[in-house]
Amino acid sequence: MGNAIKDRYNYESLRKLALDIKSVYSDFQTDGFLQATIDETWEARELKDRITRISENLGKYLPADFETAVGIMDQIVMNYGSWLDNYAGFFPGFVELYGRDEANWDISMAALARYTQYASSEFAVRWFIINHEERMMKQMYAWSKDENECIRRLASEGCRPALPWGQALTGFKKDPAPILPILRQLKADSSLHVRKSVANNLNDISKTHPNLVMELAKDWYGKNAYTDWIVKHGCRTLLKKGSSEVLALFGYECAPSVEVQDFRLGETAISIGEDVTFSFEILAEEASKIRLEYGIDYVKASGKRNRKLFKISEISLGKNERKAYKKKHSFADVGVRKHYPGIHSIALIVNGTERDTRDFRLNP
Repeated sequence: MGNAIKDRYNYESLRKLALDIKSVYSDFQTDGFLQATIDETWEARELKDRITRISENLGKYLPADFETAVGIMDQIVMNYGSWLDNYAGFFPGFVELYGRDEANWDISMAALARYTQYASSEFAVRWFIINHEERMMKQMYAWSKDENECIRRLASEGCRPALPWGQALTGFKKDPAPILPILRQLKADSSLHVRKSVANNLNDISKTHPNLVMELAKDWYGKNAYTDWIVKHGCRTLLKKGSSEVLALFGYECAPSVEVQDFRLGETAISIGEDVTFSFEILAEEASKIRLEYGIDYVKASGKRNRKLFKISEISLGKNERKAYKKKHSFADVGVRKHYPGIHSIALIVNGTERDTRDFRLNP
């Protein structure tokens, strides 16, 4: 999560929050809340840390009675857009921090379901899963049958074993069985948002239990167009790894009849910050379904090389049909990606099999 999102949590947006609360709860101490939240540590706080800080201070300045505090937030939460904005994570964050007592369980579950429509509760539910797994997963399964697509999405997204920026669900990394009833319930969901979540959950599972996902894929694929999309997207890591079983499931069998021709680099040496360009043609001697990728063998800080794959296309070619490609790849340092000088390689991969490779030098 980058600084652009983090910086949405600033004095102006928090003052709006404070005034919204005061409009329905006159005892709210606007200045006290703002001063306690945006203190000398604020600038150094990253996004999740800022959300937690806001949630903590809401608990200090709202009524101590949890149900009363939730009732106040219920009156303003609709002012903060939809969950797609991911702008008001402090609402479910408040529930996660202050709604943990047994006496508040039902209030907390209902609030998380309401708030996920405005600010996804996918992070907040994870504390409840970790500490009350069986009970919470029953709740998640019940949510998977809800009429509201945001709540159905929460059922899947909240229990992803490796949700980015969320607490890791290490138990589900070891044994994802508790997740499967939810994924089965949602595997043909009418909502694209839900289907994306189910696919991402499957992809998470594939990194620790590839055989399980392979068996699910074989069982689910070919029966429903929505499910087929989920299976294909959920198997993307297995496809990148060149799993022959997965490639065959989607029709990308070994393609010896496909030739790679005229593979050329535009440059044999570039500098960090520049692009490397390359071109090639493929020729299908027989009708073939083709998945094309290229791999970059990056030089790491240690001097060793590590390959990262990038998809080019998935196409079908008829007998003796030819297709030409021109591509470029940036070597600019962006975010956490840092490049190091040395000999790099580009490899062309057809249906999971490396066909040809070219070396080039990356200069400082």
